[in-house]
Amino acid sequence: MSPYVLVLFTSRHGATAKLARQIAQGIEESGVEARLRTLPENDTQGGDAAADGTLYCTVEDLRDCIGLALGSPTRFGHMSSAVHRFMEQTSNLWIGGALIDKPAAVFTSSSTLHGGQESTLLSMMLPLIHHGMLISGIPFSAEPLHSGTGGGSTYGAGHVAGDSGENPINRDERQLARIQGKRLGRLAQQLAQD
Repeated sequence: MSPYVLVLFTSRHGATAKLARQIAQGIEESGVEARLRTLPENDTQGGDAAADGTLYCTVEDLRDCIGLALGSPTRFGHMSSAVHRFMEQTSNLWIGGALIDKPAAVFTSSSTLHGGQESTLLSMMLPLIHHGMLISGIPFSAEPLHSGTGGGSTYGAGHVAGDSGENPINRDERQLARIQGKRLGRLAQQLAQD
């Protein structure tokens, strides 16, 4: 099996999925495979894939990755319940140390600029830190962090979707997502060689 960086996300209306694809593109620009996976919104959704064809993530997908980009829409300043539920299923990985010293990054989308993006990003970092993962943000030298409009911060890429999801991902948000993905891909490859 070739090494890959897992891009795991939930996206109710598609905004976080679009951001995930930008991050995946940045990862692949670094020279490593990006593997997109999603999670069912609730326990009643069956099958192996979401309606758009994106495969549902398994704990094994997470165990075998060399790096992780974890994304969630903002839910009252916190990760979605689907992401939280999935992370609660990873105790065996934690006990076995399967994710120790692998790099991780987080990203989010919210309806408004002040909808809790940074607290959502921080909420996703907590279980990753418990797993011993190395958190990779976006260096403040990234130009869109100084003059850009929209979502994103040094904690991770973000998108401001609008109240009805009407806002496309703007140039600055795309650029930050690609910067984050490329950095994560480089780090994952370097750490996997150690």
